[in-house]
Amino acid sequence: MTEPAAAPVEAPRTDPLRALVLAGGLTFEREVSINSGGQVVEALSRAGVEAELHDADAELLPGLTGTPVDAVFIALHGATGEDGALRAVLDLAGVPYVGSPAAACRLAWDKPAAKSVVRSAGVSTPDWVALPHSTFRELGAGAVLDLIVARLGLPLMVKPASGGSALGVQKVSRVEDLPAAMVSCFAYGDTVMVERFVDGVELALSVIDLGEGPEALPAVEIAPESGVFDYTSRYTPGMTEYHSPARVSEAVAARAAEVALQVHEELGLAGLSRTDAIVTPDGEVHFLEVNVSPGLTETSMFPMAVEAAGYQLGDVLGRLLARAAAEGPIRP
Repeated sequence: MTEPAAAPVEAPRTDPLRALVLAGGLTFEREVSINSGGQVVEALSRAGVEAELHDADAELLPGLTGTPVDAVFIALHGATGEDGALRAVLDLAGVPYVGSPAAACRLAWDKPAAKSVVRSAGVSTPDWVALPHSTFRELGAGAVLDLIVARLGLPLMVKPASGGSALGVQKVSRVEDLPAAMVSCFAYGDTVMVERFVDGVELALSVIDLGEGPEALPAVEIAPESGVFDYTSRYTPGMTEYHSPARVSEAVAARAAEVALQVHEELGLAGLSRTDAIVTPDGEVHFLEVNVSPGLTETSMFPMAVEAAGYQLGDVLGRLLARAAAEGPIRP
């Protein structure tokens, strides 16, 4: 009896991985995104990955058709890179990419919705209320703000219900400053989220999945000179002090890692994410928000966490790209 022919063994890949790094876009975070994209290309090049930087514009899809790449890395911040729309288009085009699927991105992008899911899973998060601009216009801003202060107290954090880079984020300690903070916040979106301020140590909690399940990287402690980690503190070198790993107890570090992993899994995220959290003096970790396209600039926390874990950024990004290429595109 003739033995069946053995299945051919696929030869290991010897040619360099070809990646497209998307950066730029037409959001308030364009400059930050371009900076992130440049850092990604440099890191990938050092790791032996052929990477090209490209904007998310009308030339993107024809270019992908004409010169296919193995996988895309999305270094776009703001709606373009984080609300799921671009990823849905890449799914339609059959192009693999690093990171979370479109549906999970839509959920994470909506901060109040993400907080609701995370709270339902048993993770602490500051109380909040999210309201569109029309509510204040139709019911009277003064009356609505009075109810918010009566329920949540002072101080408060005012932030857009979606968005990143801390754009529009303000701490409000006096009731008379709240209307101006709301007006400023509405410049970045139609819905504002007002959150009870929680005093404590702010942490950035990064998660990666290189193929063996999500892994929490060492927490990065954020200590802005101003006391508030706003846009200026975030992207102006010298205005914020970072500690990586964070100066917290082993128990708090372990709990923070648990929270980051739980958020990543509860929201259906993939590849990489960064959760922002506050640790109160009693050691409780409070979830604030999660980023599916974390910053990768020279002052960003994700690269700090990668280094603290003993990895090289280019190697991590290259492995994420290789995994995305091997798994292939998501079928919508």
